[in-house]
Amino acid sequence: MTVLGALNEGFLQTLKLFTITLLGALPLGLVISFGSMSTWTPFRFLLQWSLPKPLRWLCGIRPISLLTRTVVWVIRGTPLMLQLLILFYIPGQWMASSPWPSGETGRFMAASIAFIINYACYFSEIFRGGIQSVPVGQQEAGLVLGMTKQQIFFKVTLLQMIKRIVPPMSNEIITLVKDTSLARIISLQEVIWAGYAFMKGSHGYSGLTWPLFFTGVYYLVFNGGLTLLFGWVEKKLDYFR
Repeated sequence: MTVLGALNEGFLQTLKLFTITLLGALPLGLVISFGSMSTWTPFRFLLQWSLPKPLRWLCGIRPISLLTRTVVWVIRGTPLMLQLLILFYIPGQWMASSPWPSGETGRFMAASIAFIINYACYFSEIFRGGIQSVPVGQQEAGLVLGMTKQQIFFKVTLLQMIKRIVPPMSNEIITLVKDTSLARIISLQEVIWAGYAFMKGSHGYSGLTWPLFFTGVYYLVFNGGLTLLFGWVEKKLDYFR
């Protein structure tokens, strides 16, 4: 296999992982952000009684928000590389056989799930910040005009949130492009793995270092295109100012 062919094949795997992660993490992140902002309190009715402070604190707990924020804290507080290793190897240690299909398919599935969960948690915080940054007065104005809560969210809050989250979201998405290289820890043959293979002699070559450095060109070109795309999106959303 030629060097360029191997790098192109590896970059295609990188592109697939990037695309699958975005398609899964964006909607899941929005759902998680709703969970983080949940105000549901099952024992709220007990707060009207004269209870000791510890009991009042327990009655005021928001279980959905607490659970969601705990999961987000754990995922954001541990390395993605560790999450990949745990997700891919630990189930096979605890079960009779690994739940993942053999070969590259199983590695890609495990990497995709790990990346989706990890980035959904990061995206959820961006979504939450964007939603909460929209002035409450605009939601109240929508209620006065007779709009439902769903109409207010989709026609007032969501559009302004998108404008506010484009810069931090673009930063996370560009970081995602580079983080796909971590998938090589479970031997997923992405572009970095392909470049490194020529140095260790996997393709009949040994000691070739320039393919490894050349992989940086793929990342630079891809991230350059994303930077231009997000710059264009920001200009298109300028009418919200």
